[in-house]
Amino acid sequence: MQLRHPCHRLRLIYRQQFRYLATKYSGRVVVEAEDGRSFAVEVDAPTLHTDSRGYALPRRDLICKVSQILKSRPSPSSDPFLDLSDYLDTLTITLTPSEASEVLKSLKSPNLALRFFRFCPSEIPKFRHDCFTYNRILLILSKSSLPNRLDCVREIVDEMERTGIRGNISTVNLLIGTFGDGQGNGVNELTRCLGLVQKWDLKLNCYSYKCLLQAYIRLCNPDKALEVYQQMRRRGYRLDIFAYNMLLDALARDQKVDQVHKVFEDMKKWHCEPDEYTYTILIRMTGKLGKPGESLSFFLEMLSNGISPNLIAYNTMIEALAKGHMVDKSIFVFSKMVENSCRPNEFTYSIILNVLAAEGQLGRLDEVVEISKRYMNKSIYAYLVRTLSKIGHASEAHRLFCNMWSFHDRGDRDAYLSMLESLCNSKKVTEAIDLLNKMNEKGVQADSFMYNTVFSALGKLKQIPHLHDLYEKMKRDGPTPDIFTYNILISSFGRAGEVGEALKIFEELENSNCKPDIVSYNSLINCLGKNGDIDEAHMKFIEMQEKGLNPDVVTYSTLIECFGKTEKVEMARRLFDEMLAAGCYPNIVTYNILLDCLERSGRTSEAVSLYAKLKEQGLAADSITYTILERLQSGSHRTSRVRRKNPITGWVVSPLRWHVNKD
Repeated sequence: MQLRHPCHRLRLIYRQQFRYLATKYSGRVVVEAEDGRSFAVEVDAPTLHTDSRGYALPRRDLICKVSQILKSRPSPSSDPFLDLSDYLDTLTITLTPSEASEVLKSLKSPNLALRFFRFCPSEIPKFRHDCFTYNRILLILSKSSLPNRLDCVREIVDEMERTGIRGNISTVNLLIGTFGDGQGNGVNELTRCLGLVQKWDLKLNCYSYKCLLQAYIRLCNPDKALEVYQQMRRRGYRLDIFAYNMLLDALARDQKVDQVHKVFEDMKKWHCEPDEYTYTILIRMTGKLGKPGESLSFFLEMLSNGISPNLIAYNTMIEALAKGHMVDKSIFVFSKMVENSCRPNEFTYSIILNVLAAEGQLGRLDEVVEISKRYMNKSIYAYLVRTLSKIGHASEAHRLFCNMWSFHDRGDRDAYLSMLESLCNSKKVTEAIDLLNKMNEKGVQADSFMYNTVFSALGKLKQIPHLHDLYEKMKRDGPTPDIFTYNILISSFGRAGEVGEALKIFEELENSNCKPDIVSYNSLINCLGKNGDIDEAHMKFIEMQEKGLNPDVVTYSTLIECFGKTEKVEMARRLFDEMLAAGCYPNIVTYNILLDCLERSGRTSEAVSLYAKLKEQGLAADSITYTILERLQSGSHRTSRVRRKNPITGWVVSPLRWHVNKD
């Protein structure tokens, strides 16, 4: 039919500038209304444009439409893949593999991409994936975090081999990168990749070798990595600086010293200039081998090549010298580090501090501080104070702390806490209290943890007047006491025999925002029982149960020893049975307490039965247990003995001699 009106020719596209590479559809009018306002058009199948290689150019409008359908929010009554199938049925020409690849690229969800990949050959007539769509889905899976991604990749590769699709070198590179990330049975998978190279008649290029080398390194197989490197050399391929550093680091960690030196020489021969990371690897290796002289040679070579060491390089060099006990050279390199405006970190100072302490030269710490005074801030001071306190150099820590106090207007909480702990551990409680009172002058607010540290030290030393005064100051000026404060005070007053004060603190605890816990009751029961008020201790035991607190092994052990001390053996035995019935399993301390009680009261058969129960529970007898058993065998139980404090519970019990049963 001959068209006469220009409007009868119809192009179903927008202007070319708005629809780049869009498909042009031409048609003929087959039905036209009398008024000319409506007509039907018969559309011819479009001719797809191709590139210079003959591949069909993708239709962007079609790609966008398919992607839009797949990424639309699914409703309970519809499936986007059903909608996509309906849409594709309306097209005269089907989706091409290159267009499917573009759709895959646009999908963010790996699961959705994999489902679309499976959809294409199963639902689109005559569709067959090519190498490029396979590469696209392999790339998506390799970058995904799917837990089964490796299994999915294996299935894809199996499918390629089964359907006879020949991959290209990009396919192999993707597989090497996927299987060489350190997961699964990587070495076998890489062997399969190399088998595919032969099967598909491909040749590894420089990038392939680099991927393979890095894969073996990630799989902690430096021998294979070295083999790959040697193959590259024979083929004339070169590594970049990143790959060289990876190989050197892997060989150095595996202590392949000769190979490291050989690769390093090759690196320079092939005009790949080493950087600071290269030299750091070599310095670390020689330092670990105890060859600080060689480490220093590499360091000087780095400087002569005009390479400025970074923080890691300086720290590695100082660590190598410190390991070789070279204090002077360690400090010299440290001074050069500061001179070159490389800021030391805590690790730097820890290396210097450790070598000075090991060589008995902590007096030179002032020299180190002076060298780096422009970098000495509160954080570094705090770190040094904490470290010195931990390694037992309290006087040096205190001297450095005083320097920080003098030179900084505001203090550091961690440093102050470390200094408090150091003073308390050294039993310098007066200085600790003084520091606690002066913290606010440096803008540091003393908290309950700091007060509790000092309370604990005062309690151990039975410094009751100081304990009273500091507690009153805390209640007056803050901070508010917490549950740990109350528990420490109850235990401290009980240790000093101040039962009335312990009860007073317990009452204050009950009236505060905190409520007594098991530790609170255990401390009070311990206090009452140790000072002879067994009935009140038992009442507190009943009270804690009424308040919904389940007694633990410490509670039962304390009361059992309490009753045993007052020769109320039946009560001790009854409490032990109650403990078992409540599901609270006794430990070796509990058994020792009750065994000692039964032995002292002459109830030998019961003691033997209790020992059998101890063995049934699977507990290991200790020296105290064997001492009690020796007394049972010798029949040396007496009604009066010299008493001493039990180092575990604090109770006064019969002395138990140190003895080890050879049987």
